[in-house]
Amino acid sequence: MEKTVLLTGCSSGVGRATASAFLEDGWTVFATARDPADIEALGEAGCRTLSLDVTDDDSIDAAVETVFDAVETLDCLVNNAGYGQFGPIEDVPVEEVEAQFDVNVYGPHRLLRAVLPKMREQESGTIINVSSVAGQVAAPGMGTYAASKFALEAMSDALRTELAPLGVDVALVEPGPVATNFADRADDELAQLERTDDYDTVYTFYEDTSLFGGQSPVAVSPDMVAETILEAGVSPNPNARYPVGPIASTLLKARFLPDSARDWLFTQLLRLL
Repeated sequence: MEKTVLLTGCSSGVGRATASAFLEDGWTVFATARDPADIEALGEAGCRTLSLDVTDDDSIDAAVETVFDAVETLDCLVNNAGYGQFGPIEDVPVEEVEAQFDVNVYGPHRLLRAVLPKMREQESGTIINVSSVAGQVAAPGMGTYAASKFALEAMSDALRTELAPLGVDVALVEPGPVATNFADRADDELAQLERTDDYDTVYTFYEDTSLFGGQSPVAVSPDMVAETILEAGVSPNPNARYPVGPIASTLLKARFLPDSARDWLFTQLLRLL
């Protein structure tokens, strides 16, 4: 029987590449975005496209109902939609922190609550939450974004053991820098902040796109992330975590350092800037 996947955030980058990867592997693919016009090319390629806003309960309910009306089972949910709110913690207004969590944490939570009754009933399925290396290591200037990804990882860890007896798997995919337009949205969010001069080096730390942006020489391709997501989706026993790329694998090891050592490393980088 052909398997079915529901994906969020397919308008570009990792989401679009992931929809294509599942389609090429023979899945029925429900690709979603806030604006269906952004995913017309995926529809022309063979995906079923839907409007879905992860911050809107009615939008989610309508999309999930459409999926369940069309197919008997849902084999995989990929929570990919997200963006980055960067900036020093003090400079980020509370409403922007709330908006960050609404998309990056509450969005995946809304989706999994919508699909889990079906997955529990069928006693199968995989939930893949697209996190980041920032879900394990919080760098200066990235605290709000990292906090949302830390929360997503914690939620996934708890969910994994809750669902294991019910036949449903949970996996996290943790890329480092990816060659997408993710940094463009992050730059737009950053530009709206009222900057505190004392944090000039923190802003510089983020704005050095040679280290962290989509143009970074160490950025991996969206296709590499997509293939990793597909690997988790097809596995009968997926790993809890899938780092993507050498930078992600290296930085994730930093979580095993003493806090003082990690703080020292970031302090030295700020001094260099």
